[in-house]
Amino acid sequence: MPTLLVFGDSLSFHGPDGPKPSSEPRLWPNVAAGLLGVQAELAAGFGWTARDAYWSLTGDPRVWSLLPDTKAMVLAVGGMDTLPSPLPTYLRQGIRYLRPDRLRRLARQGYLAAQPWLARALRGRPVALPPALTVAYLDRTVVAVRALMPDLPIVGVLPSLHRASAYGLVHTGRDRAVPLLRAWSARAEVPLIDLAELTGEHVLSGSGNPDGIHWGWAGHDTVGKAVASLLDPLAA
Repeated sequence: MPTLLVFGDSLSFHGPDGPKPSSEPRLWPNVAAGLLGVQAELAAGFGWTARDAYWSLTGDPRVWSLLPDTKAMVLAVGGMDTLPSPLPTYLRQGIRYLRPDRLRRLARQGYLAAQPWLARALRGRPVALPPALTVAYLDRTVVAVRALMPDLPIVGVLPSLHRASAYGLVHTGRDRAVPLLRAWSARAEVPLIDLAELTGEHVLSGSGNPDGIHWGWAGHDTVGKAVASLLDPLAA
């Protein structure tokens, strides 16, 4: 069956009460795929940035196997790139490897407690991935795919908004990233869906997940319909 291939972060598989299997029909990739008459295939993970999407495309044999049947692609990454990340990514992700278990738990608790304070104190810097690198990895992904499938419709996203206490309610990185993403979109001819425009009120009003960053089913439905509406004429 023709495939809608989605590279995403947790917004692509996290519902109003936690993460869901990728087959959950209310998730926006499946909403979009249903409207387009295709099936969704999701390559995603918690906190994925544009760099993770590129690594998935170039390093995951399962993704390679999906490409021949792919009718359209969504690069639904770049939003987590803009979130405050007081520790460098390799140190933050390295906490999981600490031993013994008690040390790992203490390190994680300490980081989670310090993160909101540091996000406010440092005014949202550094971010998980600098905007110039986000653009670079998105561009590498598009170039790699178009080398194999030059006519494949590809769309991307502009970052969502959040009201997450875990990030100190700080999201200054979005304002710095959006102009670069728009400029890249024009150069690469990759249309962008503005997730903040679609889900901002949903999130900021408290209608989404209590964590203040992920969406409820209404948000997923809105995004899925927007993706399908944008892709339908491109994939015709």
